[in-house]
This record gives sequence, structure tokens and C-alpha cells, in this order.
Amino acid sequence: MTIAHEEAVIDAAAVDAIFAEARTANSFAGEVTEEQARAIYELTKFGPTAFNSQPLRVTYVRSDEARAKLVDSLMQGNKAKTASAPLVAILSYDTAWHEQWDNFLPGYNAPKAMYDADAEVTAATGNNNAHLQAGYFILAVRSLGFAAGPMTGADFAAIDRDFFPAGDQKSFLVVNIGQPGPDAFGAAKPKFAYDDVVSTV
Repeated sequence: MTIAHEEAVIDAAAVDAIFAEARTANSFAGEVTEEQARAIYELTKFGPTAFNSQPLRVTYVRSDEARAKLVDSLMQGNKAKTASAPLVAILSYDTAWHEQWDNFLPGYNAPKAMYDADAEVTAATGNNNAHLQAGYFILAVRSLGFAAGPMTGADFAAIDRDFFPAGDQKSFLVVNIGQPGPDAFGAAKPKFAYDDVVSTV
């Protein structure tokens, strides 16, 4: 039992499932239903983003044809586990996320002019907040009892050409999802201690 368990408002088993004992899996088994895939997003969407912008877009890859295209764009070490995972998600951000302003922040659109005027700021904000949502996505996967295998070892330009040829989305992460398979976990890797990373000013 740690101070995190003692202070948490959820029970110790939930703390362990989401954080303390959760690991990145390298092999997968079982299945992920459409209802469970929907539930992952239904939890993800509640995490905070700048201006409530929610730029993350999720593409679940289920068909054999789409899976083969995706696997071809991955680094060699990621191919086999992605080919066999019950469900794979491509996470991307909407390159025109700010055009949804009246849907995600109705009644207060003054900041939109800044994004209309600066494509670099728009892209950076979309990218940064989608990465933030990716963290929520992984925690949502874990909270539903699945293991997540997030990967950046991929040719994302190729993924964008194959899956988002209109340029309306930019991919940045591939996540394998399922129950842990055989030998899913290697040795636990060290984590930095509180005193190594936290300062108070």
C-alpha cells in the first residue's frame, strides 16, 4: 500500500488496474467488442483539453485489408503483435479542429480568430491536446480491464497517406488493445522517484 492508494478516492484494486500494476503489453488475446470499443471513447472524452477542443480522432482498425496496410507501416518489432491484437486504434488529431468551435465551446468563440490566423498555432494546439487525450485513452482502456500497447514506432506519413489521404487528420500513435497474451510483459522497468522529478517553489 502506498500513499497514492491511501489518498485515492477509488479503491486500491482500481488504482492498481489503472496505474500501479498496469503494464504495456506486447502480446494480446481475447476480443474487444464494438460496445467495449465505444466505452473506451466514452470515458476518454471527459478528460480536459484546451477550450474543450477535443481534437483527438480515433480510427479502430478491424478489417483484414486495413490491418495489413497498417502493419506494413510499422517498425519490424511492432508488426507481429499488431497483426494479432484483438483491436488496434490509430490515434490522430483533426487538422481543422478549430472549425468545430461552435460545437465544443458554444457561446464563446473569441479565441477562434487566433487559430484562424495562424496555422502553426492551430497544428500545435491540436497535436498537443490530442496527445493529452491519448493518455486518457490509455487509462480508459485499462479501466475496462484491457491492456494497452501504445506505439510510436511507425511511419506516420505512410499511415496518413493510407488512412487520411485528404489531410484532415495527422496520426501520431498506434495502440494495440486486448487481454494480455502469453509472455505479454517483460521485466518491469524502473520509474523515477518523487524526489527525482518533483520540486516545490
